[in-house]
Amino acid sequence: MQSTTVIINLLGAVALLLFGLAQVKDGVTRAFGARLRTALATGTRTGPRSFLSGLFATIALQSSTATALTVASFAERDLIKPRMAQIVLLGANIGTAITAWLVATGIEWLSPLIILVGLITLRGRSTARKGAGTAIIGVGLMLLSLHLLGLATEPMRQSPALGAFIGLLDNAWPVALIFSAVLAFVSSSSLAVVVLILSLASTGIVSPDLIVVLILGANLGGAVPPVVATLSGPAAARRITLGNLIVRGIGCAIALPLAGIIANLMQSLSLGPEKLPVDAHLVFNVVLAALAWPLSDTLSKLTAKLVPADKQVEDGPRFLDPEALGNPVMALANATRETLSVGDTIERMLIRAENAFKNNDMAPLAEIALLERRVDRLQQEVKLYLSRLGREGLNDENGRRSITIIDYVINLEHIGDIIEKGLCEQLAKKISNGLTFSEAGYEELKTFFDLTIGNLRTAQTVFVTGDFKLARQLMEIKVEVRRLEKSSSESHLERLRDGKAESLQTSSLHLDMLRDLKRINAHIVSVAHPILDDSGALIESRLRHAEPGA
Repeated sequence: MQSTTVIINLLGAVALLLFGLAQVKDGVTRAFGARLRTALATGTRTGPRSFLSGLFATIALQSSTATALTVASFAERDLIKPRMAQIVLLGANIGTAITAWLVATGIEWLSPLIILVGLITLRGRSTARKGAGTAIIGVGLMLLSLHLLGLATEPMRQSPALGAFIGLLDNAWPVALIFSAVLAFVSSSSLAVVVLILSLASTGIVSPDLIVVLILGANLGGAVPPVVATLSGPAAARRITLGNLIVRGIGCAIALPLAGIIANLMQSLSLGPEKLPVDAHLVFNVVLAALAWPLSDTLSKLTAKLVPADKQVEDGPRFLDPEALGNPVMALANATRETLSVGDTIERMLIRAENAFKNNDMAPLAEIALLERRVDRLQQEVKLYLSRLGREGLNDENGRRSITIIDYVINLEHIGDIIEKGLCEQLAKKISNGLTFSEAGYEELKTFFDLTIGNLRTAQTVFVTGDFKLARQLMEIKVEVRRLEKSSSESHLERLRDGKAESLQTSSLHLDMLRDLKRINAHIVSVAHPILDDSGALIESRLRHAEPGA
């Protein structure tokens, strides 16, 4: 029964530590996320600046994994050179070690006061202050978990089972390293495992040699989660995280046979045995950085060979056959098919923007810039193709169809610009700053997103079929869009008058997104204009004619 209680207390303390780490990361991201990303993006032009950027970003986020994934996202957009990205991660590794060393300074008795300060700070209205409060509470919980870990591991001094298990690990260093690495991978935090090892070391049941081995395993396991997270990403991102794993793996392979010598050397330096885990963690990463830094360029070239470049996606036209220009009907059909593919790409961009909005996730936005460049290129190709067709001479019907295609593809290109330069920037700002829409505001925008995607699909059908009833229905939807935009704006202003915090923080974002979605719908509905105009169902002006003074 006692052993069960010890295990429950130990797991609970570890869970509290992981929760505290998550709170620090979330709080810092909410308060300073945009600034941290900007600092990482702009602070990587030289080796020293890259190193310091990774170090300080990791200390702030309490997660080298978060730093690695951020840098990987920069690499896939060519915002950072591969060599500099590897140096950033060397700094991030040391940042984690410094954090562990600071946690082990013996100030856990301050945890209640730190949590109290965090709660007071959390009551602020600004997003930055709330984020800072969350981060401070997370630090307090981390220190409290360290205290609880110490209490939980105290009974282990007399545990025969634990002593036998430690003895087995002490006689099988590779197994001990793998065991520690698995713990770091499962928890997605090498820091949590280092703190756990620190608590076990304080009981005196773990030999100095085994402590060093377990620390090596924590370092190795901590490099695995970023690799797993980028497996489905672009080659540039996978190379960065793989390079960090290779560096740590080689470092552990070299240090493992020397674990006993390293432990004796550190003990001879009069470093306290109770702090050996964090000291070994820091020394390992400092030495590893010093050795790997000069080889960062070689490492980048090695990962480039190990991870082949992504297959280039053909973003040129697929249906614009030059040989069909002699047959106007066939050429117009080809241009129609190509324009439909542009519309499909726009739908893909809208869906990704909506996914980023609904899931509060930056990842879906990463592909939008590439898709928008494809839209730009294809609409230009369609216009050039039809201009060549026009030189061959077209009858009135084919001429009108050519103009309809050009008008629609231009409108699609305008939609792509609005998504990339409008919606994407607004969503990135919302996510980076940790902003939250009110529940009513979220539902209004989600409804608008769904309506817009549905309208685009209807427009694609109208473009191909020229169906009058469907075109009229699409035009009537324009009135619904106008009504929805007006209603949402009025509801939002009403929430502002009521002083709702979420609405106050996201006011400009909410209104800007409404405006951009309305503009997108205006471009979508334009496909119905030629059909209704030809049938005489469209008037030139919506102005009501009346006699002056009537």
